Amino acid sequence: MRAADGILTARGGMTSHAALVARGWGKCCIVGCSELQIDAGARKLRIGDLTLGEGSYLTLNGTRGLVYAGMLKLIGSTEDARFAGFMELVDSFRRLKVRANTDNPKDAKTARQFGAEGIGLFRTEHMFYGEGSAEPLLRLRKMIMARNEFERRAALQELFPFIKEDIKATLDVMEGLPVTIRLLDPPLHEFVPTTDHEQQRLAQALRISIEELHARGRDLHENNPMMGHRGVRLGITYPEITETWVRAIFEAAAELLQAGRKVMPEIMIPVVATARELEDQKLIVDRVYSEVCARYGLKKIDYLYGSMIELPRAAFKANRIAEVAEFFSYGTNDLSQMCFGFSREDIRGFLPVYLAKGILRDDPYQTIDQQGLGELMEIGIKRGREIRPNLKVGICGEHGGDPKSVEFCHGIGMDYVSCSPYRIPIARLAAAQAALKQKARPTAKGTGPRGIRRPGGKH
Repeated sequence: MRAADGILTARGGMTSHAALVARGWGKCCIVGCSELQIDAGARKLRIGDLTLGEGSYLTLNGTRGLVYAGMLKLIGSTEDARFAGFMELVDSFRRLKVRANTDNPKDAKTARQFGAEGIGLFRTEHMFYGEGSAEPLLRLRKMIMARNEFERRAALQELFPFIKEDIKATLDVMEGLPVTIRLLDPPLHEFVPTTDHEQQRLAQALRISIEELHARGRDLHENNPMMGHRGVRLGITYPEITETWVRAIFEAAAELLQAGRKVMPEIMIPVVATARELEDQKLIVDRVYSEVCARYGLKKIDYLYGSMIELPRAAFKANRIAEVAEFFSYGTNDLSQMCFGFSREDIRGFLPVYLAKGILRDDPYQTIDQQGLGELMEIGIKRGREIRPNLKVGICGEHGGDPKSVEFCHGIGMDYVSCSPYRIPIARLAAAQAALKQKARPTAKGTGPRGIRRPGGKH
């Protein structure tokens, strides 16, 4: 980080997962400010020759990683008539749809204001974080700490109304636009309580001792939880988890349909490696679908069943996966991590040097690595559509808000990109620019029909 002309330039941008979460909340967060010196005792901040005292104002540009000394005049984009007119013009050129990644109904409303054409990733597990999460989180923890299926189902029954309420409110906000709902994804250890108060409350709810609670928590420990018992693996090991989430989706949709509302849920299975996993979970989906339709007296509930593509094997075996999945959503955050072997939380020690030396042109968590990851994505799309020509394909990693990545997604024939609500205008503009660039240039020899260089060319 350096100071120049009143601007503090930060390297690191939005790589950190904490920064991604902040962006989802509409909070600006810039990381990688390694040269910044904070003197807590003196209540001062120093960067180069610039010193700022407590109470000084800073203005942040999270998209470019810039911090301005002083308070710049700001205006809300949705309040600016010129901006609204410009975005109408933008939308007249683009082909690529733009959806939003959201955590709750409030996010969905924000996304609609910024022009979202659906939700590409609804992260249901985020109801267990932040404001209003205490009660659903307690019930989730009871499910996690259950000793057997009976106890697990009892906890899930208590949790069910919270899941259904969030899903129903989000479907309602989107008014018939597609909402891709990801089933439970994170490793369960993330939700184990760590404070004495939370542990005591959970032990009392389970009617067990603190010692037994600690023992059950230790049983959940994994050496590499992001590659462990999570995603579809939870649903296969504990089918009642999938059943609960799917029933919440279908009942929420059914109640809205009965109220005369339009809905379009899309059920997305995360961390898929094989088609057999999807087939296993589809049996549960089909059974619950039939039960809900019968209970509510409905002939049908329109929905799609699909898969996240976030493991290299899933991309290579996309032909088999497309036999079961009606849509693919590339989870480019995890897919980048698996391709490079770079932990997103542990790259600050070497990635800045890689970028400075030109070993990597871009941070792979900010911009899609077109030469490696991009080729893998193309392979998956090609193989998937050979089996299912109308396969819907998008991305739900935060690359969906990066202009260079959006252009690439347009070029390889994706149907949509999805990003945090506050990046939707950027994605819409990038999609229009990509369409205009494609129209302006002829297809070059040695490239595919969209002008994207195919495997075997120079990279």
